[in-house]
Amino acid sequence: MSRRRTLSPRKKLALLVSAAAVAGGGAFVMATTSNAAPVQNASNSTVCQGLATALGNNQTFIDGQRAKPDAQSQARIANRDAVIAQIKVQQAASNCQVGESAQGPQAAQPAQPAQPAQPAPSAPGKQQTTAPAQGAGGGAATGRQVCAGSTVTLSGEGGSPAASSNQFPAGTKLKVTNLDNNKSTTVQVTSVSGSCALLNNAAFEQVREPGKFLIRRALIEKVG
Repeated sequence: MSRRRTLSPRKKLALLVSAAAVAGGGAFVMATTSNAAPVQNASNSTVCQGLATALGNNQTFIDGQRAKPDAQSQARIANRDAVIAQIKVQQAASNCQVGESAQGPQAAQPAQPAQPAQPAPSAPGKQQTTAPAQGAGGGAATGRQVCAGSTVTLSGEGGSPAASSNQFPAGTKLKVTNLDNNKSTTVQVTSVSGSCALLNNAAFEQVREPGKFLIRRALIEKVG
């Protein structure tokens, strides 16, 4: 018969310490390798700011539809809810805070009627002429700059290049130029949104800078 070997208390303690060290080391390695990059937000990432602004624009539009509903409001809200869901997917893919919402300079402002320019005093006998005001909105002259100071983001909607607006009716043509890379696109307004010019994905791709979801320096012109 073979004798069963017994370990001394000292050897048992040494084996237990070794096992604990191995287990602890493995846990440390797992914890180290599972660390992900910190989530960013609109305050420290241009990408996140652009997505947050796009989400905020759509939320503002939904709020407006709920405040003053009409026969098409439910369909519009359902469409924008789907757009917001897609933006959240993009936020997650870009390591941004999912659901973060921000507002652009004119995102929350309803369309305002054009204010007539105050004519300057003219000399007696001379006819006074007044140039069209820039940035006036739907009544702006064709080919003139509108919505001065607005940033431009994407709506998250698919389809061929198009735009939505809270100042111009469907059928209006807008030319949007990214002054940071001089790329332009001319699109037709097809729906209502919460900002002056909100480009869908296809239109935004034509003027965006790589990796950015916000155009800070935009020139928006009414061309038709």
